[in-house]
Amino acid sequence: MLAPRGLRPLEAVVCLVRRSSSAVAALPGGAAARFHDYDSAVTECVERRALREGRQVHARMLAAGYRPALYLATRLVIMYARCGALDDARNVLDGMPERNVVSWTAMISGYSQNKRPAEALELFITMLRAGCEPNEFTLSSVLTSCTGFQGIHQVKQVHAFAVKTNFELQMFVGSSLLDMYAKLENIQEAQRVFDMLPARDVVSYTAIISGYTQLGLDEEALDLFRQLYNEGMQCNQVTFTALLNALSGLASMDYGKQVHGLILRKELPFLMALQNSLIDMYSKCGKLLYSKRVFDSMPERSIVSWNAMLTGYGRHGLAHEVVQLFRSMCKEVKPDSVTLLAVLSGYSHGGLVDEGLDMFDNIVNEQSTLLNAEHYGCVIDLLGRSGQLQRALNLIQKMPFKPSRAIWGSLLGACRVHANVHVGELVAQKLIDIEPENAGNYVILSNIYAAAGMWKDVLRVRKLMLKKTVIKEPGRSWMILDKVIHTFHSTERFHPRKEDINTKIKEIYDAIKAAGFVPDLSCVLHDVDDEQKECILLGHSEKLALTFGLMTTPSGSTIRVMKNLRICVDCHNFAKFVSKVYRREISLRDKKRFHIFSEGACTCGDYW
Repeated sequence: MLAPRGLRPLEAVVCLVRRSSSAVAALPGGAAARFHDYDSAVTECVERRALREGRQVHARMLAAGYRPALYLATRLVIMYARCGALDDARNVLDGMPERNVVSWTAMISGYSQNKRPAEALELFITMLRAGCEPNEFTLSSVLTSCTGFQGIHQVKQVHAFAVKTNFELQMFVGSSLLDMYAKLENIQEAQRVFDMLPARDVVSYTAIISGYTQLGLDEEALDLFRQLYNEGMQCNQVTFTALLNALSGLASMDYGKQVHGLILRKELPFLMALQNSLIDMYSKCGKLLYSKRVFDSMPERSIVSWNAMLTGYGRHGLAHEVVQLFRSMCKEVKPDSVTLLAVLSGYSHGGLVDEGLDMFDNIVNEQSTLLNAEHYGCVIDLLGRSGQLQRALNLIQKMPFKPSRAIWGSLLGACRVHANVHVGELVAQKLIDIEPENAGNYVILSNIYAAAGMWKDVLRVRKLMLKKTVIKEPGRSWMILDKVIHTFHSTERFHPRKEDINTKIKEIYDAIKAAGFVPDLSCVLHDVDDEQKECILLGHSEKLALTFGLMTTPSGSTIRVMKNLRICVDCHNFAKFVSKVYRREISLRDKKRFHIFSEGACTCGDYW
C-alpha cells in the first residue's frame, strides 16, 4: 500500500483503518488488493510496534468479514507478540485453522521475551503434539525459557531434542545452548558446546566469557578473550562489559586500563552498563580516582551507576565519602535496596557505629519495605566489628527475616577478632548445623579456642572436621606482573623463584623487626613453640606475594596483591611495617575489602 501524498507511513495506516468497509471491499483487484493493503498496514505496525493502530487494522479486517490467510494471520501473531499483547496474539493463534512453524515460534518467542517461560514451554509441547516440526529459531526461543529451579533439566531435554533432530550444531541453537548452560552455571557443558560449534562469533565468545566470569573463573575468561582477540573478531559492548567483570575479579589494573583504552579508541556509542562496569573494575583495582572520573564523565547515570560508586567507597572504608555521595544522589534519583545496603556497608567498614545505627533506625521507620536480611546483616556486622557481640546476637534473634549463613558467619568472625568464646561457640554451632560441610566455620571456631589457649578444644574441632571429611579452603594470594598472574599458597613449594623468595622474606623479617615489628603468635592455630609459630606465620601466602612484589617491581611503585580469604592480624601488621621500612605503597584486596598501606598505616584504621 502506497502512503497518501504528504502522509508518513504510520499515518497511512490510520487512514486505512478509517476507510469504510464498503470502500475496502470495492478496492481494485478484490481479495488480492485487500491482502496487500492489510499486509502493508500490519507490517508497518510490526516495525513501529504500534499496538493501537495494529488493533484498528485487525478490527477493520473483522468488520469487513475478511478472513486473513495463513501468512497474514501469522503477521498478526507477530505484531501482537512484539507489542507485548500476548493474550491477543494467543487468540489469533488459537483461531487459525492451520499454523505454520513461524506462527508457533512467534508466540513462543513472545512468551519467552515477556518473562512467561512456563507458557512458552507448554506451547512448545503443544506444537510438537500437533505434528509441527520446530526450526532453529523455535529451539532458540524455547531455550531462553528454561529458567528457575528446573532450568538445567529443561535445557538438557531441549538439548537432547536438538541432537536428535540435528539442530545441535546450528549456529542459533548452539549459541543459545551455550548461553543457557553458562547462565545456569554448568560451565563444563557450556564449554563442550562451545568447542563443538562449527563456527564461532562474538556472541558465542561473549556468552562463554560471561559464564566463566559469573562463576569467578576470571583467568579462564581472560584467556578466552585473548583467543577472541587473536582471531581478529570485533568486540561489542557486551563483550567488553563481560571482560571488565572478569578483570574486576582479578583486580588487574594493567589489563583494565588497556581495555578502557581500547574502548575509547573504538569510539563505541555510550552504553551505561559498560560505564558502570568500568566504575566497578577500577574500584576493585584500588583506583577510586579513576572510578570517579568515569562516573563524573557520564552524560547520564542510572541507580546502578550511583550504587557502583557508593560500593567502591564502602569497599575502601571511606565512610565519609559514602555519606557525601549518598546525599548528592538523593537529589537526583530515589535510593533503592542496593543503595541502602551500600551505605550501611560503608558505615560498617568505616567504623561509624552510631551514625550507621541512626541511619538503620531511619530506614526501619521510613523505608522498611526496602529492607531485607542483607541490611540486617550489615548492622550485625557493624555491631560485631565494634565488639558489641551480645547486642548483635540479640538483633539476629529479633530480626523479621531468617538469618542467613552470611549473617551468622559475620558474627562468628567478630567473635574471633574479639576472642569471645561464649558467643563464638553458640554461633559456630548454628553454622555447623546449617552447613556442616563448610570448613571455614570449624577453622574460625578453632581460631577462637587457640587464641584462648584452649588446645584440647582445638584438637576436638580438628577431629570433628576429619570425621565429617571437611576440607579447609587453602589460602592463596596473587599478583600480576608483566601480564602474568603469579599465585602463592601458604608455605609455597612450587613457585619457580621459591628459593629467592625464602631468602628475601627472611631479610625483610629482620629489617622490620629491627623497626619494631612484633609477630602476633595468636594467629597460629597449632600448639607449638614460639619459634615454630614464627616460621608458620612467614609462610602465609600474602607475605610471599608481598615479598615477590618487593623483588620484582620498580622502587617507588605500588605493590598490588589480592587474597581469597581475609587477611590475618599478623600479615596486616607485616604489611604496615614493610610500607614504612621500604617506603612502598601496598594495595591488598582481601575477601572483604581493600587495605592500602603507606608509611606504616592502613586506610582501614586497623578496623576490619
